[in-house]
Amino acid sequence: MRREVPLLITAIVGITFVVSYFIPHFPFNRMDAWFADWFSIIAACAIVLGALNLIKLSAQKVLDRKEDWVYSLVIIFSFILITVIGFWEGRDYRDPGTAFDWLYNNMYNPLSATMFSILAFFVASASYRAFRARNFEATLLLIAAFLVMIGRVPVGDFFTSFMPEGYRFSDLANWIMDYPQTAGQRAIMIGIGLGVVSTSLRVILGIERAHIGSGE
Repeated sequence: MRREVPLLITAIVGITFVVSYFIPHFPFNRMDAWFADWFSIIAACAIVLGALNLIKLSAQKVLDRKEDWVYSLVIIFSFILITVIGFWEGRDYRDPGTAFDWLYNNMYNPLSATMFSILAFFVASASYRAFRARNFEATLLLIAAFLVMIGRVPVGDFFTSFMPEGYRFSDLANWIMDYPQTAGQRAIMIGIGLGVVSTSLRVILGIERAHIGSGE
């Protein structure tokens, strides 16, 4: 029953969604609103479970003195602090001037900016490995990436300022983004759409069972 019930619920909800898309009459035309309410409730419960799981794993790491347990202690302290302040300030906790707003602007935002700045170095490293001219296709990708990057900065047009309008680096970068890049992006989006449809059918029909914890 632990596997059959989730599969049955998934099949009923999936089939109902498909039917409601093609039948715009009561009660199918109200299904979107009803399911949206249920999704909000389930998402709220999932957030609570996720937060409790985070606290549990972090506390276990601190108690066992595992590697980098100090960071887990910071997570627990920060979670409790922001939660207490949020509840203490009530519904207006996000208004400017509140303690929650101060913590968000002076701690959370700088930490997020630091994280994305670090990610920029990883992206640069991945780009270096991806853009190496190992074959003809990789060489084309390298040339296109170089032209787009130099066309997106002012120095690109500075080097080609002697050329007429429409033939400068910025124009070439726009042409690459409008035509070759758009064609490739559409092909990828079509592939993603077909993948979503096939995966959805597998889940509705009970063929795909990884979401209930078993691939059998």
